[in-house]
Amino acid sequence: MTTLLVIAKQPVPGRVKTRLTPPFTPAEAAALAEAALADTLAVAASVPAARHVLVLDGEPGPWLPAGFVVAPQVAGGLDVRLAAAFEGCPGPAFLIGMDTPQITPALLGRALEWETCDAWFGPAADGGFWGLGLASPDPGLLLGVPMSRPDTGAVQYERLRRAGLRTGLLPVLRDVDTAQDARDVAALAAGTRFAALHDALASAPAGSGRAAGAPSGATT
Repeated sequence: MTTLLVIAKQPVPGRVKTRLTPPFTPAEAAALAEAALADTLAVAASVPAARHVLVLDGEPGPWLPAGFVVAPQVAGGLDVRLAAAFEGCPGPAFLIGMDTPQITPALLGRALEWETCDAWFGPAADGGFWGLGLASPDPGLLLGVPMSRPDTGAVQYERLRRAGLRTGLLPVLRDVDTAQDARDVAALAAGTRFAALHDALASAPAGSGRAAGAPSGATT
């Protein structure tokens, strides 16, 4: 069975989701990042896989569910860190980030099927990619891909195509990078921690001591 990888940063104010500030404070941006991460991990945990691995920059917190192995990210650019995550997998692997709390178990489950695909590719609306799966993990397919650019996804997809891999395309999803992204994703992710927290923060007046964590009763 497949290794399901989640790559993430510890949600520390000032280190994560800095493009959400403003309108959100650094603490609120970190709380939104934590909610997105918790939602993502909860969905990943619900999908059967041989291993569930959190590839983490930082330290795990109470948001980490049972059943995950924590592996530290290596030093280097994002391409190096992604390549290393795949290199540690003995068989098929699918990797997602912490930026798409709208992801569903059905979508993830589809990306763990290898009968007709050698690779899976999930494009992001900003030109990057939210998910990447490889039946035979090869770090060379990621090393040197320019990251955080409008053509990142196109370059990565071309790498898969040139390698002759039968690549299944997944739906385009929006990463949470900006306040507009957060608003759009919250609208798509009803019932998640992320949506509940976003709506609570967005509806509260600035400077009113807005919540720093997910409201009680938010679901995954």
